[in-house]
Amino acid sequence: MADRTAPNCHLRLEWVYGYRGHQCRNNLYYTAAKEIVYFVAGVGVVYNTREHKQKFYLGHNDDIISLALHPERVLVATGQVGKEPYICVWDSYTVQTVSILKDVHTHGIACLAFDLEGQCLVSVGLDSKNTICVWDWRRGKVLAAAPGHTDRIFDISWDLYQPSKLVSCGVKHIKFWSLCGNALTPKRGIFGKTGDLQTILCLACAKDEVTYSGALNGDIYVWKGINLMRTVQGAHGSGIFSMNACEEGFATGGRDGCVRLWDLNFKPITVIDLRETDQGYKGLSVRSVCWRGDHILVGTQDSEIFEVVVHDRNKPFLIMQGHCEGELWALAVHPTKPLAMTGSDDRSVRIWSLIDHALIARCNMEEPIRCAAVSTDGIHLALGMKDGSFTVLRVRDMTEVVHIKDRKEAIHELKYSPDGAHLAVGSNDNSVDIYGVVQRYKKVGECIGSNSFITHMDWSTDSKHLQTNDGSGRRLFYRMPSGKEVTNREELKLVQWASWTCVLGPEVNGIWPKYSDINDINSVDANFNNQVLVTADDYGLVKLLRYPCVKKGAKFKKYLGHSAHITNARWSHDYQWVITIGGADHSVFQWKFVPERKSKEALHIAPQETLADSNSEESDSDQSDVPEMDSEIEQETQLTYRRQVYKEDLPQLKEQSKEKHRATAMKKRERAPGSGVKLHFIHGYRGYDCRSNLFYTQTGEIVYHVAAVGVVYNRQQNTQRFYMGHDDDILCLAIHPLKDFVATGQVGRDSSIHIWDTETLKPMSVLKGSHQLGVCALDFSADGKRLASVGLDDNHTIVLWDWRKGEKLSAMRGSKDKIFVVKINPYLPDKLITAGVKHMKFWHKAGGGLIGRKGNMGKTETMMCAVYGWSEEMVFSGTCTGDICIWRDMFLMKTVKAHDGPVFSVHALEKGFVTGGKDGIVALWDDTFERCLKTYAIKRAVLAPGSKGLLLEDNPSIRAISLGHGHILVGTKNGEILEVDKSGPITLLVQGHMEGEVWGLATHPHLPLCATVSDDKTLRIWDLSPSHCMLAVRKLRKGGRCCCFSPDGKALAVGLNDGSFLIVNADTLEDLVSFHHRKDIISDIRFSPGAGKYLAVASGDTFVDIYNVMSSKRVGVCKGCLNYITHLDWDKRGKLLQVNTGAKEQFFFEAPRGKRQTIPATEVEKIDWSTWTCVLGTSVEGIWPVISEVSEVTAACLSNDRKVLATGDDLGYVKLFRYPVKGKYAKFKRYVAHSTHVTNVRWTHDDSLLVTVGGGDTCLMIWAHEPESHRELKQCDSEESDIESEDDGGYDSDVTRENEINYTIKALSTNMRPMTGVKPHLQLKEPSVDERQGVVRGSRPPVSRALPQPEKLQTNNVGKKKRPIEDLVLELVFGYRGNDCRNNVHYLNEGADIIYHTASVGIVLNLTTSCQSFYVEHSDDILCLTINQHPKFPNVVATGQVGDTGDMSATSPSIHVWDAMTKQTLSVLRCFHSGGVCSVSFSATGKLLLSVGLDPEHTVTIWKWQEGAKVASRIGHTQRIFVAEFRPDSDTHFVSVGIKHVRFWTLAGRALLSKKGVLSSIEDARMQTMLSVAFGANNLTFTGTISGDVCVWKEHILVRIVAKAHTGPVFTMYTTLRDGLIVTGGKERPSKEGGALKLWDQELKRCRAFRLETGQIIDCVRSVCRGKGKILVGTRNAEIIEVGEKNAACNILVNGHMDGPIWGLGTHPSRDVFLSAAEDGTVRLWDIPEKKMLNKVNLGHPARTISYSPEGDMVAIGMKNGEFIILLVASLKIWGKKRDRRSPIQDIRFSPNSRYLAVGSTESAVDFYDLTLGPQLNRINCCRDIPSFVMQMDFSADSAYVQISTGAYKRLVYEVPSGKQVTEQSHIDRITWATWTSVLGDEVIGIWSRNTDKADVTCACVSHSGLNIVTGDDFGMVKLFDFPCPEKFAKHKRFLGHAAHLTNVRFTNADRFVVSAGGDDRSLFVWRCVHAPH
Repeated sequence: MADRTAPNCHLRLEWVYGYRGHQCRNNLYYTAAKEIVYFVAGVGVVYNTREHKQKFYLGHNDDIISLALHPERVLVATGQVGKEPYICVWDSYTVQTVSILKDVHTHGIACLAFDLEGQCLVSVGLDSKNTICVWDWRRGKVLAAAPGHTDRIFDISWDLYQPSKLVSCGVKHIKFWSLCGNALTPKRGIFGKTGDLQTILCLACAKDEVTYSGALNGDIYVWKGINLMRTVQGAHGSGIFSMNACEEGFATGGRDGCVRLWDLNFKPITVIDLRETDQGYKGLSVRSVCWRGDHILVGTQDSEIFEVVVHDRNKPFLIMQGHCEGELWALAVHPTKPLAMTGSDDRSVRIWSLIDHALIARCNMEEPIRCAAVSTDGIHLALGMKDGSFTVLRVRDMTEVVHIKDRKEAIHELKYSPDGAHLAVGSNDNSVDIYGVVQRYKKVGECIGSNSFITHMDWSTDSKHLQTNDGSGRRLFYRMPSGKEVTNREELKLVQWASWTCVLGPEVNGIWPKYSDINDINSVDANFNNQVLVTADDYGLVKLLRYPCVKKGAKFKKYLGHSAHITNARWSHDYQWVITIGGADHSVFQWKFVPERKSKEALHIAPQETLADSNSEESDSDQSDVPEMDSEIEQETQLTYRRQVYKEDLPQLKEQSKEKHRATAMKKRERAPGSGVKLHFIHGYRGYDCRSNLFYTQTGEIVYHVAAVGVVYNRQQNTQRFYMGHDDDILCLAIHPLKDFVATGQVGRDSSIHIWDTETLKPMSVLKGSHQLGVCALDFSADGKRLASVGLDDNHTIVLWDWRKGEKLSAMRGSKDKIFVVKINPYLPDKLITAGVKHMKFWHKAGGGLIGRKGNMGKTETMMCAVYGWSEEMVFSGTCTGDICIWRDMFLMKTVKAHDGPVFSVHALEKGFVTGGKDGIVALWDDTFERCLKTYAIKRAVLAPGSKGLLLEDNPSIRAISLGHGHILVGTKNGEILEVDKSGPITLLVQGHMEGEVWGLATHPHLPLCATVSDDKTLRIWDLSPSHCMLAVRKLRKGGRCCCFSPDGKALAVGLNDGSFLIVNADTLEDLVSFHHRKDIISDIRFSPGAGKYLAVASGDTFVDIYNVMSSKRVGVCKGCLNYITHLDWDKRGKLLQVNTGAKEQFFFEAPRGKRQTIPATEVEKIDWSTWTCVLGTSVEGIWPVISEVSEVTAACLSNDRKVLATGDDLGYVKLFRYPVKGKYAKFKRYVAHSTHVTNVRWTHDDSLLVTVGGGDTCLMIWAHEPESHRELKQCDSEESDIESEDDGGYDSDVTRENEINYTIKALSTNMRPMTGVKPHLQLKEPSVDERQGVVRGSRPPVSRALPQPEKLQTNNVGKKKRPIEDLVLELVFGYRGNDCRNNVHYLNEGADIIYHTASVGIVLNLTTSCQSFYVEHSDDILCLTINQHPKFPNVVATGQVGDTGDMSATSPSIHVWDAMTKQTLSVLRCFHSGGVCSVSFSATGKLLLSVGLDPEHTVTIWKWQEGAKVASRIGHTQRIFVAEFRPDSDTHFVSVGIKHVRFWTLAGRALLSKKGVLSSIEDARMQTMLSVAFGANNLTFTGTISGDVCVWKEHILVRIVAKAHTGPVFTMYTTLRDGLIVTGGKERPSKEGGALKLWDQELKRCRAFRLETGQIIDCVRSVCRGKGKILVGTRNAEIIEVGEKNAACNILVNGHMDGPIWGLGTHPSRDVFLSAAEDGTVRLWDIPEKKMLNKVNLGHPARTISYSPEGDMVAIGMKNGEFIILLVASLKIWGKKRDRRSPIQDIRFSPNSRYLAVGSTESAVDFYDLTLGPQLNRINCCRDIPSFVMQMDFSADSAYVQISTGAYKRLVYEVPSGKQVTEQSHIDRITWATWTSVLGDEVIGIWSRNTDKADVTCACVSHSGLNIVTGDDFGMVKLFDFPCPEKFAKHKRFLGHAAHLTNVRFTNADRFVVSAGGDDRSLFVWRCVHAPH
């Protein structure tokens, strides 16, 4: 029988010929040691040219395509392709991995670059967004990521002279990036007029913001900042592929084959044309250059590497060459010399010396070469070509001997016969031709048996036979040389083959996997001497197997290096080497063969690391030498722990179900019961599938787990305390080295690990997001800082955590097989081991990854446990066969037999070890496992008298051992926990059922006892009194599902799973009687009440049998049920039975005969039931949950006082309801402790305890019942109810608006006005009259009688030299965002300044000078603002803005943290809060920042803002959250409030844990919409509600309500840190007592109200802040007011329009004041020099437009209702008003001569009024035929014409006052206009930009000088152009700050200022004009 193990010899990579030049660039560098680093295929190569040696880095598993060198030039980063590509950072000296960076990119990593310090690495992905990612590579952490560009990026570089700046370039773009916080923000390079927009291929950064880049056309583009400064034309003839900067300057390499050197200022130094050199050739293309000192490295497209010495630059050395383009298929080895011949699709044939590692000959052929062979004498080399011909060359001088073409299809295989006489040529024409060598290759035969292409051939040693393989998988034999097919197999039995390169045949069956018929093995070659076989396949694996290998799926050793398919593999003539060639990677690998005897000596050399092991794992033959797996382990490896429904899915399922049940939910639902239960004791310990999960704590208590509960057991008092943080089965437990904290891991879709304190039972940290399905092993490091965990996913992922921070340090796929244990090395916390099914692995951390190697153990054993020994390299592991393996490093030193059967637990002591096994023996060993010092057998005989319970069997399988306090603690598979005294006696502490579901449960009628029966085939009696122990146990022949005590408690009936039942004596458990009448399971069994005369027995056969207990006879059968029976109950009289079935049917039968009765529901309720355990019927309708599709209610039990119904369900919840439970979806109290389904619940006889049993978790749990009176303010551990109460949370218009508002993203905004027609820049111009007549405009005859063209615009500064405006500077902003934002006004600098925001501007206002300064870095509207109150961070502000989707691009929502005084950005946090950030808050230390999003999940996120790192994030609430704030004294506790929501959050590590506020402690309290939050001492929290109440919470429980703190909603609250006083602000009518602003004491008991003297009917305060003796208030009406605390004096600091848009804007003709008119019905007068509002007039209606008369003495106002008003400025009296229209007035204008008033409206009309006729304002005329509504109007300078711009994008001119339209273009051209505010017309076509397809230019104004025009648009931009601008897309400057939609813009007199009015932001911006110098 052939040996089925992998061969003992192995291969070592010795040399790689080739370099990857195709599709890669900048991948060739000198290291510090002057070695050359590059890559080929999947291997990083370090080549020492002086010694001609290569070292290899083998950490990748696919093609490497990018490489970067660390600035210190020792470390290298390489990136690969693949579905989950990763980056490796490795040491070029040791070629070992330093760090692995993974889990971000997909497809591949296109570029890499280190920064100047070498701390950060940037990578670019090949995904569709070309993601750019910045790494802290040593920690393997992502610092920032962003979408790079829509098209490919070719190069990226850090700016080495400016920190945190990068440049990337690629297809048609270059981008300049800045890194701040976690945000990468790009600016596109502007090509402008200097150069063409084109693809940039490479770049280098220089100082002073200069960047040099190489373009596709061969030019060098030089950038300054983001602008193209100049170009160096024709630097290369075509594309520049590579640019390298060094101390002396720059080197560039191009497609033209030249390398150019430039000095530091990019002046040319020299050019090296490689095409002209000796080794050069036409078409040479340079892909990579590296210049160091006097050496230059050049890598070419054709896989060559040249080294050029600068002073001798005409003679470059060719130091590496390889095949290039196409695929490489041909390989042959010389029969007598160490030579290999290769031929490729690049048409070259090359001969390589295997000793010198060099190319010694090369010859180019006419055709691509597909195969090669060397004749036996080594003289001829035959090459098979792709076109069907073959050529024979002389090896000596490569001259042609013969060229023959007999076939059309490619020749894929040819071979010379061993006697040298014949050449067999196999082609894709399905035939093999035989040629005679001496007859000058005459064809002598052909073989035509195949019906598919020929793939492999071999000759026999006597040259008389040939075997072939073909593409259809057939193997044929032919006689030679005739070519006749051999069909008689007898003839072949004696044939010996000269070589074996075929993939088919019995000898090589083992190369194929067991159950697959794939043909992915391309090549095989047998080494007969050493009996090994090498194979090469499509996956880039070289495998070594034994030869012959007869059985499929043989074991092998595998080697990675080639990344994709390997086309051929051959042994060298003397079997010293294996040569393999890669198809796509063009490379030739030479492997040294290390035979068996040598590999023994090589053991002390550490094997080279690879990510995949070379000792194969996936070989699948049934290993004959692996022992049968132990049944217990077999069972355990098959457990999957998968759930149909995970607890994580519930919220989602609830939401889905809610929709269906909205209607019922509105009805009044039964409220929850007053009493509750509290977990008191659990009988059970999870030993059947978990190991090493039992420990002593610091205080000597015992900690373990069962179901979903962590248990801390006090053995002195026999009490238990519980950690209830998990919501599903706990599978593993590890204890911190100080024995005070414990880590537990659970089952779950995204399973979590909790680290909790055994004293306080509080979670310290929760780790999530890395393990699917479950966590099966945990271990703390010796210093307690790290935690290792292993998941249950298919790859058994291993994660190393910094658990306190909740940070994932490293992760890696562990193994395909199950892992049982993980241990961190106590001496080196970067190392760990894992052990499990058939493996033992040794790992070390490398950055974000782990590198693992298999232990060398010969045959693979399954390991069950492992520990580290007394030094860092010693490891001891226990196997499934009972051995202890002793390891040193990775090598097995020896094994010691320790137990019969598996060793399940091993524990290291100071001086020795203790082990436990399946044999039930505990053994103590010395520290080398030489001697066994003592053994303890776990037997009943040695049980100490004080034991709590009974041992089920002797020598139970031991699963956990721990030592401490002079005892050995032992956990068994049977669920027992025992304490073994060192001297021998054993005490039983806790026990439970064994594996198998527990269903049967009965409580005793008058004693505190209960009985359980389980699938583990035992019946047990438990004592529920304080002794908590098992009193009796009896083994049954079958498992049971139900049991019941007789009414007198003397007998106990038990139903078994085989359809039988027995009645036993309740004390002794001995049989009284038994029956077996049914086949199916007995599902419920009940004695009738009273005397217990009858026994009802329900079975799965759908029958209930009724027995007479006294006579022991069956007296009746209840028939008629259609499904198995689930529950039974008797009525009090013992006459009626109630039955539930699995089909949710309810039946009634009469006893004793079993006659079926139909009883109406109303009667059922009246019947007096003896017990109630049924789950159907109207009286329990409310117990079924909303999501009953996935969750069955399995059990119920009514308390004996008939008040409380307890239920158990499939999700492991125990719930209490108030009985009767009428109406659907009643409220309840819910308790989680059982993990999966709760199978049964029962009250004890006096209702003092509730007993529940869990199915799969085997537990019996005892809950203490706490009646209502006890529950004053105890922590309530129950969740209140399933459906949120649907009662609305209250209503208020302001709240509703804030909740429903949709924030527009500026970049996506659309038209503000309902425009129609074609945009101006898309309209086709009609030719003018002159042009039609052939007179070209502008070409007037030189002497013309015509008058010169008049000015377009009347200018008022005649005679002065006119100066254009160059720039605008933001000077003033009038406005504050109060109507939909809150808590956004704060004091700074001890009250000297205040800070607030409007639009996208943060404003700091100095109260003494009233000067404003601005923070303008936000790209869109700011929604929230907060200041950091910690003294370490003075004046640090955080602001959050609106954004688009959270894809981390520049339009994503972001938070800016900035310094309010210097306006410097400290950090930018891009976030996933799609929609925007609506609340921000700093923590107590100021280091953390909390943010809340507007996304549908209302995500809550915590940031370390200085690093830009996200600490934790979690879904907040289904509805809007308004505010979330940190407690002022905490960095871990915060509170969020929102629509019907208040939640109390804790940050534990990286996890956010939250509790809902519990209202039940106060009668009739209901969850309202909460709007604001403040804090008091001793964990008090105050929340302001929509109704005006303030709720007071202690922890998360409501303790008091301050009723009507305000009459309307409490919008804002502020906690003063220095004295704890609380300010509240709300919505309230001012009155004597009350006010919208109140100051309260620390407990919110007393208050003082302040009145805001604003004159409003209702004050609505949106923001409050308290300084020294002053309170700052922001209102809904856009005012900011300062209130003095002493005198209550109000000082209004800021005014603004309260509702927008502000449509009207009028500037005074001679003073720097202006008017604004807005939707809020006010007209306001603003003074620019005084920086304030002078006056406001309430009009009572929304105003639309406003205009001053030419003298400035009158003002005309147009209203939305069609009215217009004329006021006198001096007295503000109304001079006249008129309403001739019913729709909004859009523009109103006085004529320059003050005679006429023009009024334009939406009714497509302009009305003229003559003002000289007095104030009765009769219309004198109107303009008709206007195609759409009027937008803007302008009078001509002579008042004779008016121009109108309309909503149809048409501009019309009319005569004044006749109203006739002027159509003659030449006439219009001669008009001089008094003003120009039109956005239409040829003169202003240039103001329309390209991207206005959805949005418009909304307003414009030409300066008084007539030289400039400013415009406003729907994107919120103010732009400055030259006037006129008749060219499309004119150049301009843009100014940001407004929100979307500008409504109006105007120059003030003398062009000193520009005023712009905002639509969405209700703000006025005043910009100072900067004029050009004279």
